[in-house]
Amino acid sequence: MVLHGPGRPLAVETRPIPVPGPRQLLVKVAACAVCLTDLHIVDGDLEHPALPLVPGHEVVGRVQSAGPGTEGRFPAGDRVGAAWLGRTCGQCRFCAAGRENLCDDAVFTGYTADGGYAGYMLVDERFAVRIPDRYGDAEAAPLLCAGLIGYRSLVMAGDAGRLGIYGFGAAAHIVAQVAVAEGRRVYAFTRPGDADGQAFARSLGCVWAGGSDRPGPEPLDAAIVFAPVGALAPAALSALDKGGIVVCGGIHMSDIPTFPYRLLWGERRIASVANLTRSDAAAFMDAAARIDIRTSIECFDLAEADTALENLRRGRLQGAAVLVPRRSGPPGLP
Repeated sequence: MVLHGPGRPLAVETRPIPVPGPRQLLVKVAACAVCLTDLHIVDGDLEHPALPLVPGHEVVGRVQSAGPGTEGRFPAGDRVGAAWLGRTCGQCRFCAAGRENLCDDAVFTGYTADGGYAGYMLVDERFAVRIPDRYGDAEAAPLLCAGLIGYRSLVMAGDAGRLGIYGFGAAAHIVAQVAVAEGRRVYAFTRPGDADGQAFARSLGCVWAGGSDRPGPEPLDAAIVFAPVGALAPAALSALDKGGIVVCGGIHMSDIPTFPYRLLWGERRIASVANLTRSDAAAFMDAAARIDIRTSIECFDLAEADTALENLRRGRLQGAAVLVPRRSGPPGLP
């Protein structure tokens, strides 16, 4: 499924199966989750995608073959994941400092390189992710971004015992389960009036769920904002106790409106999470192997990618949409 321009439907195309180059794995896609970032790319909110582009960066599949220079970490038949960070330069000041998520010359899966809305894709062996056996392919797919970015956001929130989550979608429903397993009190802030979303949050262990238009029952030590709504940043600040932090966990957000300094005073902070590192992936997958994370998914055929994106755009999903290439899908996919 190929994007040829912002705002245009994805096109069904038949392409030759790609040949892996140096350090690359050829992966047969088993499942690819649909991320809010995919929607930002398709809608043109994120500029300069590598058009024509195959979106998708929450990919689970099986290795078919390897190109020259690979180290044999993943033999043919192994299950691997491909995430947003597809490759880094390894040489810039950020890579040298262990902050490869800020690499000056990074390649991003499904944005500046073809991703997983396809039957096959190429993955840099060094950035492939090993997935715990306890998860099926479709259930594991949201872990590759919703889980990874959510986990990095949770780590940035520190040891906050009272954690607020604004926007209860794919990332939130995963990170809430991790936070609850760690013994934190989690407060879910949804769209006002979203009774189903609030009930879903409570079913996952949140101690409170309500609309984002009002504060929770007690001050928060930290808040994570997943919804791409800039106005939620000062709302989250106003819900913090002194010394708290608001972590903005999305790659795109509407402008944050001005707010009075008193909301920031008291050593409150606002921070953003940018991308992820391979160490984030390893740490989160270790946690996912220990914690029985229940991913709420709705599966779509690969040819239904536009429908899945529209459901995400309209807020019709509870959890994550997952594309599954099937034999009944687009022609040309062996």
